[in-house]
Amino acid sequence: MRVATHRAPNFVFVEHEFEVPLDHAAPDGEQLTVFAREVAAPRRYEDELPWLVFLQGGPGHESPRPLKLIEKTWLERALEDYRVLLLDQRGTGRSTPVGEMVGMTSEEQADYLTHFRADSIVRDAELIRRELGVERWSVLGQSFGGFCAVTYLSQAPEGLAEAFFTGGLPPLERHPDEVYSATYQRLVAKNRAYYERYPEDRDRVLAILERIEAEDVRLPGGDRLTQRRFRQLGQLLGASDGFERLHYLVELPFGSPAFLHDVEAAYPFARNPLYAVIHESSYAPGVATRWSAERTYPDEVRDDLTLFTGEHVYPWMLEEYRAIRPLAGAAEILAEHAWPQLYDVQQLQENDVPAAAAIYAEDMYVERTFSEETAAAIRGLRPWVTNEHEHDGLRADGARVLSRLLDLVQGRA
Repeated sequence: MRVATHRAPNFVFVEHEFEVPLDHAAPDGEQLTVFAREVAAPRRYEDELPWLVFLQGGPGHESPRPLKLIEKTWLERALEDYRVLLLDQRGTGRSTPVGEMVGMTSEEQADYLTHFRADSIVRDAELIRRELGVERWSVLGQSFGGFCAVTYLSQAPEGLAEAFFTGGLPPLERHPDEVYSATYQRLVAKNRAYYERYPEDRDRVLAILERIEAEDVRLPGGDRLTQRRFRQLGQLLGASDGFERLHYLVELPFGSPAFLHDVEAAYPFARNPLYAVIHESSYAPGVATRWSAERTYPDEVRDDLTLFTGEHVYPWMLEEYRAIRPLAGAAEILAEHAWPQLYDVQQLQENDVPAAAAIYAEDMYVERTFSEETAAAIRGLRPWVTNEHEHDGLRADGARVLSRLLDLVQGRA
């Protein structure tokens, strides 16, 4: 384990690097590096504090890098009571990141990528907990990080003191087709609300789509901008500031440097290719997904070009996004892969780890009704169902959201 300590005006950082096996069933095989940043408030750095592990959303995104902001963040609230560990999940950030995987066949790539789901992330966390000498720690899971936290409750609850979820209670046994059908309904509702707020944007979007179809429009990275790629900007609509961010992009002069750069920057796939190839596996309870989002694509969205799509991943992207093209063969193999079950429903029904969850009533990415089902299945979990926030409530109003969850777990609410 490598360690480096740094002091900033508002934080003390301890940077850790751990060696973990690619396949935890073969601990002497290929090894990965997993990076984690320990964070403490300067005035409490020497104190004996409980640990809180943050599990980031994604999949395929590293943990946030702490910055001092004007508004109080969830991290600053957490540091009042905890020593926080910001974990770069395997394959992200500084944790042996997944890239083009040059020199590997598609079959080898696919086999490698089967080890990047929540179960492997939990086993990494447990190895790190033991190496740090922590008896039990708490976890805070945002979005996909919450999926990891439910896996943690299922597979290693003895390592947990508390569990907090923000927009991250996954369906336990629902087929991915049910999940994507539900998220498409939420998506259509968000589109309608967007055009009610900015009705003139429908004509703008139509004009943009007509020009994209008629012209060879190239993004700064060289990819051609197609209609279906432009429509993926709808992934912005699930955030608290998403309507405005989309509007400000759509109103830019077509083809201008600002327009092209902002369109390209809105997609996570070039920076985080892991997201594209294992996203659907997050919703695969013992089944193969077989491009579920593509198969459940609703006629209403197909027929109305002004309707944006969301965070769904489609097979055509493997050709149109050159950054993930090297993983196309592996993605096709993984689409047919029967993923093992992540959640132990019986264990969750017997859960004794104090837990609380923020469930966002209008969440575009994690369906509320399925989250409520999961909340009811986890013994002792206290849900907070609210329409005050979108999926990014922890980012937009983090101190308040985390305070509410702490109150629920600690009996103050």
